[in-house]
Amino acid sequence: MKHDRIAVLDFGGQYVHLIATKIRALGVYAEIRDPDDTLDSFHGYKGIILSGSPALSAHDEDAGWTREIMDLDIPVLGFCFGHQELAKHGGGSVEHTRREYGAALLHRVTESPLLHGLAPEETVWMSHGDTVTRLGEGFVELGYSSSADNKAADHRYAAIAHEKRRHYGLQFHPEVDDTPCGEQLLRNFVFDICGARQDWTVGDQVAERAAAIRQQVGNKVVLLLASGGVDSTVAALLFKEALGTEQLKLLHIDNGLMRKNESAEVVASLTEIGLGPSLHHVDATEDFLAALQGLTDPEEKRRAIGDTFVAVFEREARKLDIAHALLGQGTIYPDTIESGGTKRADVIKTHHNRVAVIQEMMRQGRVVEPLQDLYKTEVRELGRALGLNLAQIQRHPFPGPGLGIRLAAESSVPSDFDAKSIHNAVAPLLAGTGLRGLPLPVRSVGVKADLRSYEHPVLLTGEDPGWDRLTAIATDLVKAVPGINRCLYELSRRRPGEACLVPASVTRGRLDLLRDLDQIVMDALERHQLMTTIWQCPTVLVPLRLDGRGSELVVIRPVHSERAMTARPAWIGAECAAEITEALMAFHAVAGVAIDITTKPPATIEWE
Repeated sequence: MKHDRIAVLDFGGQYVHLIATKIRALGVYAEIRDPDDTLDSFHGYKGIILSGSPALSAHDEDAGWTREIMDLDIPVLGFCFGHQELAKHGGGSVEHTRREYGAALLHRVTESPLLHGLAPEETVWMSHGDTVTRLGEGFVELGYSSSADNKAADHRYAAIAHEKRRHYGLQFHPEVDDTPCGEQLLRNFVFDICGARQDWTVGDQVAERAAAIRQQVGNKVVLLLASGGVDSTVAALLFKEALGTEQLKLLHIDNGLMRKNESAEVVASLTEIGLGPSLHHVDATEDFLAALQGLTDPEEKRRAIGDTFVAVFEREARKLDIAHALLGQGTIYPDTIESGGTKRADVIKTHHNRVAVIQEMMRQGRVVEPLQDLYKTEVRELGRALGLNLAQIQRHPFPGPGLGIRLAAESSVPSDFDAKSIHNAVAPLLAGTGLRGLPLPVRSVGVKADLRSYEHPVLLTGEDPGWDRLTAIATDLVKAVPGINRCLYELSRRRPGEACLVPASVTRGRLDLLRDLDQIVMDALERHQLMTTIWQCPTVLVPLRLDGRGSELVVIRPVHSERAMTARPAWIGAECAAEITEALMAFHAVAGVAIDITTKPPATIEWE
């Protein structure tokens, strides 16, 4: 049967596969295509979607592609960068003006089939630095956007249409879960405008993926790096389904960057679900600590961790007499896209399973990744089909580099840190809020308009204005103030006036401290029944002395998310927050406790 198809053009944006995933969930087959593909190859599609992009501008010289695709008699819908390209192709103008990151309000001004079923105002998710400033002939404005607490137009032309051509543009991202009306928008485009049929189903993913594994592996052996997280556990069961136990070996590496008692728990969990006979466990703490010694740059740390995983893999493969085994990984799509794994994608942060050594192994055909096109929610669905229980499926995500990227590190105050300039920009925006902002002389990784940022956090202190107001203030600050990508709120109520860097890197002592603090946070979340209501809660050590006290600022980062591509800060309640703060402040090294109140974007979930 020939299915109706929607083409999703991959401009390297962070959410390309998510667009395809959302459309497939509607029962319509979506294919990801390269914008450079020939014009003739796009005939026969029911519709075309232009994704976002890390290109700095729709005028960027590297943004060349087969723009004649937009002249085909096929409906076109553009998101973010794609919206700007569509407007420009239709005779409009795009300029680098005010930025928008995070939640905004879409105000509808014109009726359109695209907006059918939407309220006059809808919450949408923005991440852009360029804006459509003028429309070409035949285009109309469907809606403008504003910040959540302001009805004035921050950005005109947030939604546009040329109804005769069936061209539509959205400056925001309807594909992310933080745009609640996004599914309705996609339905309107796919069914009402494109006329596509619901003639595709996911089918038996277990059987399909197992068959693909067998085709790639042949008679070779797969040695899977099994961290014990949801991704690697689902991958392990899928490999077992496809290959049996004879061709499958699991390698759990204790890299010294695990949480307290985690390696023992992982071995017990994998054994419980029948993977014990294939499991090999090795303690490589010394290898990883040696590789990380003195490193402070997040990318260098991630590369060192990834390279060491491969070195240990190859060493253990020789010991197991399977030196030519294929490397199995539970890589999922966010790992690939954030590592710059598609043609136009920017490197946000290099995941340990995407370092250069592994990229070379992939080119040699030595890596098998059966989950690489899936997001966490899809992996969990696959886990259910494979028989995993609810506790295993809902386990909080834990990064492959482990606590190594939750130990913020700096050797000296960053050269671009200008506390006075940041303070002068922040202070007027906090006037009347009862808060003040303390710029911190460290950096954290973020993502702005699909581009990596490596900028400074601001610690907010003062009377709590309420969670919604607090997070709205943080959103406004990171939009308006250059050079910052993360806001924290101090929970310890010490209201420090000075933050001094304590030069630090990844050491055994800091890791042991972080393990103890992380366990306190996890236990408190469990007691307050929050482990199932929040997606993840990293605990981060930031090497700072506050007003002469301690050497570590502890940051907790509870978030709500579905696929880790976007995230909203999650409040854990006053009682839980007070309990955690009191317990952490009892440690002599702890200078203060703060909660991260920034969305993703512009701040990534993990600090580094």
